[in-house]
Order: sequence, then structure tokens, then C-alpha cells
Amino acid sequence: MPSTTSEPVCVPLRLCVRRPVPGGPEGVDPGTRMTVVVPSDLEIVEHAVDLVARHCLACGLSVRAVRFNLRVALSEALANAIVYGNRLDPRKHVHVAIREVDQDVQVHVADQGEGFDPDCIPDPRTPDCVDRPAGRGLFLIKQLVDELAFNDRGNSICMTLRRG
Repeated sequence: MPSTTSEPVCVPLRLCVRRPVPGGPEGVDPGTRMTVVVPSDLEIVEHAVDLVARHCLACGLSVRAVRFNLRVALSEALANAIVYGNRLDPRKHVHVAIREVDQDVQVHVADQGEGFDPDCIPDPRTPDCVDRPAGRGLFLIKQLVDELAFNDRGNSICMTLRRG
């Protein structure tokens, strides 16, 4: 007979939380507060977002910004990194790092893929793109964060949300 109790879910995330150390070792970024290594598995995205969201609340982001803006933007960034960057390759991972910089919280998401040119992604609101299934995630992210930047390779995104 099947058990009626639910088994706890074991999520293979690797977490590192660091407190900034004034005058710490050279080469170590004192603003990095948390890193999470996420497997290329879409089923893990929600768990990773929950973990990061809890930390961002502790960093001073408003409940509203965390519950909606951060959660949606990070979900989209992770899904894009897993699907388009890592091509669902289970041997690859996505790295998430959270930094506090002045009045901002920066969330960096980097995959192990080839990268892309974000300027080549068409606006999904244009008439010739409205019916296309792709391209909406990046559009959503741009609307939900205060600043957005990519590395030169195009395999890392930095989403900035302002505190307060």
C-alpha cells in the first residue's frame, strides 16, 4: 500500500554563504554574500529561486520586490541559462551569485554555454514577433529589474534591484 506521507524533496543545490570581511584576502570580492550552483534541470529552478529569495529578503530588498520582481526575473534567467545556455546538459551547471553593492542587490546568473548577443533578440511586442514562442523571458527580466547587464561573451547576466 502506498504511503500517505509525503517524502521530503532532496534538491542537489550547492550553497555558499559568506560574510564580508573588511580588509579580507586580496582578490576576494567582499560584496559577494551568497553563491548557489544549480544543476541544468528545470525541476530545480523553483527550489533555487526560493533559496535566493530568502537570502535577498535578508539583504534588505522589499518583500514586494522579492516576491514578484526577483522571483520572476530569476526564474526566467535560470530557465534561459539551463535551456539555451547549457542546452539541458546534465553535466553543466548554472552559477548564481548575490552581491550587495551600496543600495543595490545584484544577482548574477552565469551558464557554461557559448553565450549570445542580447542586442540580437528582437522585441517580442513587434507585429512579426508576437506569435513567436521565444524572446519573452529577456523582455520580462528587463521590465522587472532596475538595471541589466551582460558579460561580453553573453553567458552571464547581472540583474540589479534597488533596496528601499
